[in-house]
Formats: sequence, structure tokens, C-alpha cells
Amino acid sequence: MGVSITAYIGLLLAVGLGRLVEMRISARHQRQLSAQGVVKVPERNFRWMVLLHTGVLVSAGLEVVLFRRPLIPRLALAMGLLFVLANGLRWWVMTTLSEHWNVQVMASTRLGVVTGGPYRWIRHPNYVAVFLELLALPLIHTAWLTAVWGGVAHVRILRWRVAVEETVLLADPAYQVTMGNKPRFLPKLF
Repeated sequence: MGVSITAYIGLLLAVGLGRLVEMRISARHQRQLSAQGVVKVPERNFRWMVLLHTGVLVSAGLEVVLFRRPLIPRLALAMGLLFVLANGLRWWVMTTLSEHWNVQVMASTRLGVVTGGPYRWIRHPNYVAVFLELLALPLIHTAWLTAVWGGVAHVRILRWRVAVEETVLLADPAYQVTMGNKPRFLPKLF
């Protein structure tokens, strides 16, 4: 295995470890929210989201190794930059949401509606960030098959997830007033 493949596998492992850390943070937030009377919303498709994230990491690594995908410097640089920006947005979301941030849907709007940070412009900046991250990560080392199947699967899973989340959020009158007219994923430019 070449240096670029070894480094890429290391990046995939680091992202996987980061996801495990996020799961621990999320579990802590769930306990804190539950102690305040917030309930977790049943979400039968959550396992598919976990499988998608895991599948993209494994598939990208396998595609690069088995199909000997080349490292194309310009593509790697562009996708690496997109990956870094997407992660910056994800961490901005996590910081903005603070204890509201969770990997599962929690009905926490009664504790207050978050309207700062990237939520000033759109309702779901985290999903934008994760979509861009999961698209860019395979393309850093030209794993285009993974980028395609992962992108298609992610759109489907996000449709389920957003439907569940928005049912909970839009049921809160305060959320409707402050966030209801904002676009879901892309800010209005004009």
C-alpha cells in the first residue's frame, strides 16, 4: 500500500473514532435532556443512518484499496477543503446547539429554540454539513462509487429523518414563529 492510501485509511479511521466520540457526547446530552423531562422521539430508521455513516467509511477504504483508486492531487485538495469546511460547520452546529445537540431526535424545543449560529439562515445546517462531508470524504482519494451510492442513500435517509424531526419541531408554536419561514438547507440569497 502506498503512502497516500495509508494516510487515507488513517483519515477514515480518525473520522470513525470521531463519530464514536460524538456518540458519547450525544449520550451525555440525552441523559441531561431526559433529566429535564425531554423525551427521545421514536425513530425506526435511525439504524440506517448509523449504517450509512459506517458503510461510507468502510466502502471508501475498500474501494481505494481494491480498485486501486489514484490520488488526484487537485481533486484531493478540493475535496479535502470541502471536508474541512463541512466539519467546521458541523462543529459550529454542535457548539451553537450545546446541550440540545444530539444524534437522535429529542423534543427539546420547550427548553428554548436555538436561532443563533448557522440557524440564523437555515433550519438544518447539520444535515448540510454531514451530506457534504460524506460526499467529499470518499472523493479525497477518488472513491467515486462510494460517493455516488453514499450520496443517493443519504438523500433517502435524510428525507426520513427530516420528516420525523420537523414533525416534532413544527409542533412547537415558538419554533414555527422563529424558524418556520427559514429554508431547510440553503440560505435565501435574495
